[in-house]
Parts: sequence; structure tokens; C-alpha cells
Amino acid sequence: MKGSFVTVITGPTATGKTALGALYAKTVGGEVVSADSMQVYKYMDIGTAKPTLTERLGVPHHMIDIISPLEDYSVAQYVTDASNCINDVISRGKLPVIVGGTGLYIDSLLSGHDFSAIADSATRRRLEEEYDEIGGEDMLRKLSGFDPVSAAKLHANDKKRIVRAFEVYLTSGKPISQHDFESKSIPPRYIANKFALRFSDRAALYTRIDDRVYTMIRAGLENEVRGLIKMGVTRNCTAMQAIGYKEMAGAIFGECSIDDAIERIKTESRRYAKRQLTWLRRDTDVTWITWNDKPDLDMGMKVLINPKDIVQCSSSHEEYDEPR
Repeated sequence: MKGSFVTVITGPTATGKTALGALYAKTVGGEVVSADSMQVYKYMDIGTAKPTLTERLGVPHHMIDIISPLEDYSVAQYVTDASNCINDVISRGKLPVIVGGTGLYIDSLLSGHDFSAIADSATRRRLEEEYDEIGGEDMLRKLSGFDPVSAAKLHANDKKRIVRAFEVYLTSGKPISQHDFESKSIPPRYIANKFALRFSDRAALYTRIDDRVYTMIRAGLENEVRGLIKMGVTRNCTAMQAIGYKEMAGAIFGECSIDDAIERIKTESRRYAKRQLTWLRRDTDVTWITWNDKPDLDMGMKVLINPKDIVQCSSSHEEYDEPR
């Protein structure tokens, strides 16, 4: 329902989005709509840090466990499914509370852009095979023939975006650069109050990430990944590309030790957190909630309920160094 209000609670991994989102939704009589690209998959609970029934505080949570890990899931599918959920929540007089850290999903959902005509999994797979066969340089040359603007911005090694540019053109008849230009003039799908969580000190964030990784290991991440492999989820499946799963799969297949896999998971999680922060800093409409050594849910709730009383933090907040 265009023009309706939603609340967004986002931020990098391990910053307390799940807990704050559930508490806020419970307090205001809302329902949570997940914006996590991996929590959509069934049977992937530990590595994606899905909220347990207890952690959900009795609040309905949508867009979790909706698809098999054997299937691919795109941002276009997410926008369609999540907007249907949100419209249903609004129709029942509830507030949709969008909670998650996948920035592309959130931005695409809030925008008014219609993805339905520019996504086709069969076309995408064929283009991926063509890329693997002829290479990135030749694919870029072909792309420049119908979308020189996009081709000039892409590197030959950027398989995902090159394939996406071809897919959009072949399924819609328009270059993706034209779609991007046109989408800027489309009114947003929803009016969003956006909040992003972060820590004042990167060491606190990294400690939280390390603790989360060890919690996942103790909870049985290795067995969860083994179960997916037994189910037939290959390492080429989108679901197996999630941080934690691909590293643990490498250990299971003998490419590294479990200890090495754990260290890689921590490192990749830190890098992902840095990318999430970089993505969020581009958004001047975000109100930042900054923790010290750990999440302060009471303080967070005060910001969410009375955001106009809080001075928005500067976007020039410390840029986290790339973890080594």
C-alpha cells in the first residue's frame, strides 16, 4: 500500500537488531518483516541466527523459512513477497517493522520500483554459463553494445553484476542503466522511519561477532551444514554462499580444519559488517542508534518511540578498518 508508514531497524551483523525489533513491535502492536537474505531459507537456523520462538516475544515474524535451500531467491522475489506481507499487516491495522541487515533488500523494498518484469532464473543461469565459457572481457564487450553506461562501470571479474545487466536487458528490453535512471523518479513504495544500529568502538562489534560465531559452533553449525549437504544442497546453491556455511562446508570437504573454518567465519563476518556500515552511511535519512560495549535496549526503545528528541549521529562516524 503505497504511502503507508513502516519502521526499519537495520545495521551490521551482531548489533542487536532482532532483539530490539521484536521488543519494539511488541510494544507498538506491530509485526516483524525480516530483511535478511538468508533467513528466508528453511533448515538454516543456526548460521543465520534466526530468532527463536522465545526471542520473537510472541510477535508474528514474516519472511522467515519461506523457501527450500535447494532453490535460488532473488531481490525481485523478496520485494514481491515482502510487500505482500507488509500490505497484509497494514490492512489489519498493524505497523510493519522491517528488521534485518541486507541493505539491497531493504532499499529495493522501500523504493517504488517494480522488479517483476526484470528477473528470470532460467535466463540468469544461461548467462552465467555463457560468462564461464567466454569470460568476463568478452561479456563486457557484448554488454557495451547495448548498455555502454553499465559496461563502463563494471569490471570483467564482476560476474554477478554483468550477468544481471544482461538479464535485465533480455527480460525487459531496457538497459539496466535506464531502469536505474527511471527508478530515481518513482515515488517510494512506503514512507519509512529508518534506524540503524552500530557500536561506538569497532572492538566491541568484533567481540560481539566473535562471540556469535562461537555460539553458533556450540549450537551445532557443523551438523547443520552436514544436514544441508545430505539434503542435496550443493556448494553452488545460493543458500550455501552464506557466511558460516561456505566456510564450514570447506572444512567438511577437507579443504581446511574446523579451527581454520571458524577463523574464516569470524573474518568474513567482520568484513561483511564493514560493508553493511559502508552501505548504510550513504543514506542520509537514517537515524543512528549507537551502542557502547553492548546493546542498550531501553535506550534504543526511547530513540524508536521519540526519534525527534534524539540528535542524529554524524555520518562521518569512524570508518572501521578492513579486518585482517
